[in-house]
Amino acid sequence: MPHQELPMILRLSKSKYMSGSQCHKRLYLEIRSPELKTEADEQTQAIMDMGTEVGELARKRFPGGVLVAQDRTQIPQALQETADLIRNPSVPAIFEGTFKFDDVLVRVDVLERVGQDLWRLIEVKASGGVKDKHLPDVAIQTHVLKGAGVPLSGSWLMHLNNKYVYPGGELDLGQLFALADLTEKITFSMTEVPLRLVAMRGMLARPSPPLIQSDYHCEEPYPCPFWEHCTKDKPERWVFHLPGGRGTFDKLVTQGITTIDEIPPTFKLARSQQLMKDNVEWTGPKLTRALKTVRYPVHHLDFETFAPAIPQYPNTRPYQTIPFQWSNHIETEDGKVRHDEYLCTGQQDPREDLAKALLASLGQEGSICAYSGYEQRMIKDLAAACPSLRKDLEKVSARLVDLHPIVKTNYYHPQFNGSFSLKAVLPAVVPSLDYGDLEIQGGTEASQHYYHMVFKATDPAEKERIRLALLAYCKRDTLAMVELRKVLRAKAEAAAG
Repeated sequence: MPHQELPMILRLSKSKYMSGSQCHKRLYLEIRSPELKTEADEQTQAIMDMGTEVGELARKRFPGGVLVAQDRTQIPQALQETADLIRNPSVPAIFEGTFKFDDVLVRVDVLERVGQDLWRLIEVKASGGVKDKHLPDVAIQTHVLKGAGVPLSGSWLMHLNNKYVYPGGELDLGQLFALADLTEKITFSMTEVPLRLVAMRGMLARPSPPLIQSDYHCEEPYPCPFWEHCTKDKPERWVFHLPGGRGTFDKLVTQGITTIDEIPPTFKLARSQQLMKDNVEWTGPKLTRALKTVRYPVHHLDFETFAPAIPQYPNTRPYQTIPFQWSNHIETEDGKVRHDEYLCTGQQDPREDLAKALLASLGQEGSICAYSGYEQRMIKDLAAACPSLRKDLEKVSARLVDLHPIVKTNYYHPQFNGSFSLKAVLPAVVPSLDYGDLEIQGGTEASQHYYHMVFKATDPAEKERIRLALLAYCKRDTLAMVELRKVLRAKAEAAAG
């Protein structure tokens, strides 16, 4: 009996299968109402670009491999070329080989020939190890290839080896990448594939999307691009926005509670959750004492860092965090403020020069304010990377004062909306120093722009624009701490009065 083609809406791909495995409503909207999705932001796009870069590098592990280059508009040609390459015994590996079975289409990162008529499926990920979310990904590909008649010796995952220390010079791809055999691990996922496909197609045949409530499943294993659409009618004080994770959320939803204001007084909440429920400004009695632990001249320090998947500097590992910039606002006891800053704009390892400039700026006296424990960690890492500066950096570490726990323990404003991050605190406490006027408005953006400026951009004007944007962003973070301390001192005095 000839194969019956399914209607277009019921045809699936690997990515669609993964979407449906996460949420049927997501799959339905991707196929029937893709215009409702929010376009990928810079952060998401940067992650995808890095995945592409790692995937292209991984192909070099297989000399002589052939790329099936046709795009999604040329699927019949890609299927034909893949079939021709499989029949060609001189081809040791196929990249982006295209296969179809049961109206499911997949493109395999690497299909490696391991015998005359035997192949190994290899999925490439930019992660530092095997994760649970990789299993259904590899399982659907294995299902399709086996159904298409490709004899497989096994199904593997290639990922970055986060223990590989790059010595400099040419990358050792054999050490940079690690291979994990998932053939046994995907056994359960393989049994689920046919059942999931039947369920997905049954759902897609319906005239309207399934009624699935938005919650934490929308973020795992991947953020859903339909989040804004699905939550557009949620109340402003939806219980999902409570800090503290899904445990409290699940309990409240089970009790039929939708908004934070509906939570009964008898329901036990964590302190930060209770502050958000009370929704009033609060100043703790110990704020003055906490602020007086800071000694002049007061330094306000912030680092910007990046963590390249593919190591760029000798003696670094994949995803090792590298500081490339700092800002320091120094306030003296008479109220005067000056600003120092550093930004590496070349492709050299920035750490030693950055550390030397930092030590000169910080001097030997005064507290060093930060707004998280991140700066403490970066100084510790710098000390390990720069042994000749270790003792001086350890002295710096001893002078650090973290403002985050001071705020979290002693002050709350309704506009924090349960968050004590600087990005939440600043607009409420010092609205004149919001980040809205800046081109770069977050640390992740700064990392991505820096990597592009140093390793990708070729236009001098573009590189200069990014350099200025990076300086402006980091400067805002430390100026914010200066102004935050002023406002908190005033709040403490007012509360005491």
